[in-house]
Amino acid sequence: MARGSRPSCQQTPDHQLGSGTRFAPLVLLIAVLATAGPALGSLAGIARPGYANDNNLENKVTTLTKIQITADGTTVTATIEDNATSRAFVALLPLALKLEDFHQAEKISDLPDRLPTDGAADGYSPSAGDISYYAPWGNLAIFYHDFGYSKGLVRLGHADAGIELFRKPGSVTATIERDSQQD
Repeated sequence: MARGSRPSCQQTPDHQLGSGTRFAPLVLLIAVLATAGPALGSLAGIARPGYANDNNLENKVTTLTKIQITADGTTVTATIEDNATSRAFVALLPLALKLEDFHQAEKISDLPDRLPTDGAADGYSPSAGDISYYAPWGNLAIFYHDFGYSKGLVRLGHADAGIELFRKPGSVTATIERDSQQD
């Protein structure tokens, strides 16, 4: 071997490396940090990118209630998430609203009161079936097509099925209430 050069791993006998046990603590530490990293960040008060805080993670959201949206003799059920904005929305029910078509992607209506957005993400990209609150205007939005990221949009919940009802052109008069079968 030339002076000053280092042996490659292939040239180093196993007994000099301790048969890999020398690196076991390092591998274990990396595995633990990779697994616990997000949890450690939330304990330290570090929010993950895209989230206001860990309470907004979709896999941690619990169901608050089921609602019914009835229009033109058809009833659509939806699952409402447990966050400050959706709890305030449910407190407004029952509501009779005229839902106007907007951008051929959603039906919108003004709500009688503004809803709190404490702890909500800055916005999100809604999917067809999402029921949302658009904070800048103070209105309800029911999406029947996917839509791009909207700052100020807070997800309230999602229609379980039947979003075809909202794809009709023009406005729809709807009644929104808690699902009577849940109470």
